[in-house]
Parts: sequence; structure tokens; C-alpha cells
Amino acid sequence: MKTLTNLRPVYVVGVGLHRYQSLSETNYVDLGLTAVREALADARIAWAEVQSAYVGNVLIGMAAGTAMLRYLGATGLAIAQVENASASGSTAFRQAVIEVASGITDVALAMGVDKPSSAGSGSGSSGPAKAGVRGLADDRVVPFTHFALLSQLYIEQHDATPEQIARVAVKNHRNGALNPYAQRQQVRTLEEVMEPPAVSGILTRLQCTPVGEGAAAVIVMSEDGIHRTGVDRSRAIQVVASAARSEELSGTLNFDVALTRKTVHDLYEQSGIAPSEVDVVELHDAFTIEELLYTEAMGFCKEGEAVRELEAGAFDIGGRVAISPSGGLIAMGHPIGPTGVGQIAEVTRQLRHEAGPRQHPGARVGLAHMVGVGPVCIAHLLKRPD
Repeated sequence: MKTLTNLRPVYVVGVGLHRYQSLSETNYVDLGLTAVREALADARIAWAEVQSAYVGNVLIGMAAGTAMLRYLGATGLAIAQVENASASGSTAFRQAVIEVASGITDVALAMGVDKPSSAGSGSGSSGPAKAGVRGLADDRVVPFTHFALLSQLYIEQHDATPEQIARVAVKNHRNGALNPYAQRQQVRTLEEVMEPPAVSGILTRLQCTPVGEGAAAVIVMSEDGIHRTGVDRSRAIQVVASAARSEELSGTLNFDVALTRKTVHDLYEQSGIAPSEVDVVELHDAFTIEELLYTEAMGFCKEGEAVRELEAGAFDIGGRVAISPSGGLIAMGHPIGPTGVGQIAEVTRQLRHEAGPRQHPGARVGLAHMVGVGPVCIAHLLKRPD
């Protein structure tokens, strides 16, 4: 099987975002173009240099990307709209990377933009709801209930406490307070995070991601593209591995963890990079328990040890490996379409050493991970040039 190591190198050369925020009167076009223009300015290239674009969105509707990007100029570039639930942005990025790695284009845009709406965003409009294959608990176990049950299981299996799980949110709100693009920008104490009422089980509001609106964009290039456009090579971050998987029989009810373990193992196998070499991780922490479960599945600690490692500061900025220095989905937010692209933007800034007060010292290798309804899992490894 061919991987990125068998193809020509691909680099992230420009990143941009529109702050993630609660639903506003801002048009999605303004959200998206803010991110794209910032990415173009960051790369210091003109829109006319971009040869293809992949636009991740879930809630806006048909042809959203084409209608938006024409405001930058009708250049004839190839545009594809990507929907893959919460992993839409990650999938858009993967497609852009593969296209450049294969030699089809030299300069590609991957972006995500989304706005909640009352039309077309409910579970009844989703593919799984219309597919005719139903689970036994579909009408009784909504996502936060599912993760509340997993939280309780973790407590019972690993002698953990609700307070230890809530510390994930304390860390991520602290990181988000340092991030000008985050939806939640306020430091929270453990007492504030655990303040009732609970959403479900032990999960409180501040332990769950807010779903709002926003946009993120990244520009990827080949070495030929970098040479032709004159992009600053010292700020180009290489994408060294990309992996994607979907549901398979796992023998466990915690399918997202099993899927994450296999997908991230694919990254390590493709790149030759070990978990101990990863400095920064942006992962799918829509609920506090997810960070603990995925951190263990990715090999950053043994099963059941994440709560103790968290308390010891191992996952802080400046710790052994910085987990969600952006604030993660819990504080940065989860506008769905942009989320995976926003993770790449944060990892890129960290590896460039341009993350300001969120900077993890000496960061050289970063991992981005998203899961989505299906289930699907998309993950990437990025590396700072030596």
C-alpha cells in the first residue's frame, strides 16, 4: 500500500481561522473568507496560485464552497465539497494532501466552514437516520449519554473519580483562555467545571464541547510549488503521514477508541515515528472522557493511567506531551466542518514555534485526530523540518 512516504513531500505553508463563536448574524461566506484570506496572507501568496480547493461543511448545504470562493475571483480552480460528519475538515485536508502528494496539483486549499441552523441540522436529516439500519438504543442514548456511561465505566474499571475526569476540562479551558480563536476563553476552576446541573451522569456543561460557527483554512504545497511561489521554506511544516479508517468489528462497545487505536497506529507505522516522539496532540475531545480514552489508545500512557498522568501535568503545555494546547473541542469549540482543519492550523503554529503563550517548548512532531459519525477516524502526523 502506498503512503505519503512513497509520494512526493507535502507541506503546510499557510494557516488561517475565523474565531469559533456562538451562532451570530455573520454570513458563512464572511466566516470562510476570513479564514482563507488569513491563510493566503500567512503563506504570502495570491489566490490565483491556488489550483484546487476542498471545502468541509456539514450544516450549510449544497454547493456552499463554490458560492463562497467565487468572491475571491473566478480562477477556474477545481472545487470539491466534503462531508464526513465531525471529520469533514480532517477529510478535506487529507484529500488536499493526497492530491498534492500525487502530483496532480502543486498548491491546494483545505478549509472548513459551518453555521448551525434549524433546517437540515437535526439527527432526522442525517444519513444514518435514513439508512434503515438502526441500533437497539438509538432513541434512548444520545451522544452525551453514551459518553457519560463511558465515564462511569472508566471510574469503575480504573478506580478514578469524577474530579479526575473533570480536570481534562480545567486544563483545556486554561489553554483556550490563551487562544484568540477559541469559543471559550475563560480559565475555569475545578469547582466551576463540576458545578451542577449535570448534562448526563457526571458530565457537566463545561465538560462538553460547545457547537457554534467558525472557519479554518490551510494551504498545502509541493516543493515545486514552494519554489515557484517563493514561500518561506523555513515555515513550511511537512505532513509525514495520513490515515483514515471506518467501522469494523472490534469486540467492544467503545468503537471510537478501537478505531482510534488502529488509525493512529497506521500513522506510526507509515512514518516510523513512535508515540514518545510526539510533542503536540490535537484530538477529538467533545467530552472530557474522550481525551483520556484517546490519549491511552494513542500510546501516550497505559490503559487506566491517563487520569494520573493528567494530574501530574504530563499533558500540560510544557509537560511530556501537550494535549489540546488550543483548548481542544471543549474550549476551542466544535463548529463541525472547520474543526479538523483548525487542529492542523494549531499543530502547524506549534511546530513553527509561533503559538505565543500556548507554545509547547521545542515542539517538532504533532498529531491531529478526529472521529465522526459512521464511525470514521482521520488522523495526521506533521513534522518540523530538521
